[in-house]
Amino acid sequence: MANFIFFFIFLFFVPGLLSCPDRQKQSLLLFKSSLLSSTVFPNSSISVFSSLDSWNSTSDCCHWERVVCTSPLDSRRRMVRGLNLYSLRITDDPLPLDATALMPLFSIRSLMLLDLSSNYFEGGIPGAGFANLSKLVYLDLMQNKFGGSIPPQLYRLRYLQYLDMSSNLLGGAVTEEVRFLESLRVLKLDSNLLGGNLPREIENLKMLQKLFIRGNGFVGEIPPSIVNLKSLEVLDMRGNKFSMGIPSDIGTLFNLTTLALSNNRLNGTIPISIQHMEKLQKLELENNLLGGQVPIWLFDMKGLVDLLIGGNLMTWNTSVKSVKPKIMLSQLSLRSCGLVGEIPEWIALQKGLNFLDLSENKLEGTFPQWLAEMDLGSIILSDNKLSGSLPPRLFESKSLSVLALSRNSFSGELPKNIGDANSIMLLMLSGNNFSGEVPKSISNIHRLLLLDLSRNRLSGNTFPAFDPYAFLSYIDYSSNEFSGEIPTTFPQQTRILSLSNNRFSGSLPKNLTNWSLLEHLDLHNNNISGELPDFLSELRTLQILSLRNNSLTGPIPKSISKLSSLHILDLSSNHLAGRIPTEIGELKGMAERPSTFSSLSDDLFNIFIEFNDLVVNWKKSILGLPTNPSLDIYVLLDLSGNHLSGEIPTSVGNLKGIKLLNLAYNNLSGNVPSSFGNLENVETLDLSHNKLSGSIPESLVKLRELTVLDVSNNKLMGRIPVGGQMDTMNIPSYYANNSGLCGIQIQQSCPDDKQPAKPELEEEKAEVFSWVGAGIGFPVGFVFAVLVVFMSGLFGPLTPRRRRSIVRKPRRRRP
Repeated sequence: MANFIFFFIFLFFVPGLLSCPDRQKQSLLLFKSSLLSSTVFPNSSISVFSSLDSWNSTSDCCHWERVVCTSPLDSRRRMVRGLNLYSLRITDDPLPLDATALMPLFSIRSLMLLDLSSNYFEGGIPGAGFANLSKLVYLDLMQNKFGGSIPPQLYRLRYLQYLDMSSNLLGGAVTEEVRFLESLRVLKLDSNLLGGNLPREIENLKMLQKLFIRGNGFVGEIPPSIVNLKSLEVLDMRGNKFSMGIPSDIGTLFNLTTLALSNNRLNGTIPISIQHMEKLQKLELENNLLGGQVPIWLFDMKGLVDLLIGGNLMTWNTSVKSVKPKIMLSQLSLRSCGLVGEIPEWIALQKGLNFLDLSENKLEGTFPQWLAEMDLGSIILSDNKLSGSLPPRLFESKSLSVLALSRNSFSGELPKNIGDANSIMLLMLSGNNFSGEVPKSISNIHRLLLLDLSRNRLSGNTFPAFDPYAFLSYIDYSSNEFSGEIPTTFPQQTRILSLSNNRFSGSLPKNLTNWSLLEHLDLHNNNISGELPDFLSELRTLQILSLRNNSLTGPIPKSISKLSSLHILDLSSNHLAGRIPTEIGELKGMAERPSTFSSLSDDLFNIFIEFNDLVVNWKKSILGLPTNPSLDIYVLLDLSGNHLSGEIPTSVGNLKGIKLLNLAYNNLSGNVPSSFGNLENVETLDLSHNKLSGSIPESLVKLRELTVLDVSNNKLMGRIPVGGQMDTMNIPSYYANNSGLCGIQIQQSCPDDKQPAKPELEEEKAEVFSWVGAGIGFPVGFVFAVLVVFMSGLFGPLTPRRRRSIVRKPRRRRP
């Protein structure tokens, strides 16, 4: 009988204890429903979130994918303990999700782990909701778009050991329940849109071992209360806007192994208390406003492995002739620290050194043989005064991945064995005096991603043939003495190719279409001839095309409109003829306000690389537009200096995103299209030296961004429009040599101007004068008449008639 009762209890009660509570199940289903009906993705289907397919009302939520429940042995009833909701979408679409979809999750108070990383949830961090999750130990919000400040409720989660908003996965997502048992005391707030001041309440997280707030918008001082986190092992505040000084007693964090404060606005000096941090391994203070001299005691910190203090306002103490470091470094950055003379020989003692950055100093001499023999991974010596040739031993290294020697005075031919260093990924040798041909062995570097040989004296008409499937994406051969036909022996991965300022000739090769990912093609200042071919339209990813100052002939092909990503087109200073095709107004990349285009601006290329400027005619001057951080904000169309004729198509007015439109020095005729008033972003409009007639359209008054308008040397006439920015377009030379322009901008009156009514004004003055005269004349005449009567009485009697005539006389004088 007892066994029967036990079986009955097990049959009816235990299954309920082994499944998740119904209220938690309903909350999860509501979350799924909210996610699918997000306003950002109104047409989303369940296939977009296929990892939630197992979430249905007929099954136990403890068996659902991405759901972790407590063990039956750990509690009286199973509860939802963890949700691994990272990367919910199966697509790579980075568009944000509505953060309000998270609200149902906040009712699951048993949660200890919640991973929402890589979902791009947008909005403020819902502090009130997270306050309900008082048992939370692990919270991962990495790769979202949360903005604003950190809600104070997060500082009250006393069990919280891990808060991650970084762009790194730190070993991958949490998928095992055992992670609940780990002592992960980490706070990360990286790569979001958080900002404001970091409050002193951060000190409430007493158990914190790792604090990451990298890549946000925090401002103000680093709170002094940070030194109360005595268990802290990692403090990473890189990439914010912290200002003022580093807390002077930061060195009391004796457990700290990493202090990373690079890329802020910190000033003052490096606190001397840091030398007491015996466990410190990584000190990263690059790119701040720190001043004073580089502390020599840093080289006595035996545990230090990474010392990155470059890019500040510090100087090297020249009175210190030599350094005898007690440290054994892996990374060293002394960029822009005032180093003079030869490369310091004490660096040779750093046998474990892998990364060396001594750029932007005043180092002289040659590339030392001992440095070439150290087999470093990265050597950055750009912007110094180093000279001589490169030792071939440098390229025998199998470790070298980054070599940056730009803007020095190195000379001679590049070593023939350059291709032996087959681990190089970034090779930057621009701005030197290297000569001769490019060694053919360079094509053996299969890992090469970027090759910058610009601004040297390299020559030749044959080029290394790279494997079509190699990784090389960025090639800059510009400003050398290369000749022959345009080389096309680059890999299919080529995305940025600059061959400008050389002596290339011939026509544009059909092989250009082999580069299906090409985004940036710069061939300006060469001697390229022939017509613009229709096959250019096959380069659908092309964003920038510069063919300025060549010898191109023929018409602009209508097919150019198929380059839907194009936002910079410079065909100026050629011999192009014919009409501007109407289809040019269909360039979608120019029809919208500048936005972010896909480019090579990922982390790898932003760490070390300075892109050469794109040279264009910008606002009447030849100058370079900075390629770094991005050329995406520029939308340009320059067809000047050709032989184009006919009317300007009204469709050009469709290019609303354009910032510069230059059609000068052509043979264009007809009127200035009134559709130009739709170019709401245009800053420079140059129509000079054509045969345009008619008047300047009134629609230009709508152009709020306009700063340069040049219509000189045309056949324009009539009044220059007034109002808006047009009132500031008052440089007379920009209107010169036209048929009859007039207006306040050039201080030239127009024939139909209303002149002041001069005769009426004189008549009014005369009338006023007559009345004033009457006002004065009447009393004077009256007085004079009285005097006459008085005198007449003295000299004889008057007859009555005479007296009456005298009495009436003043009346006749009244007006």
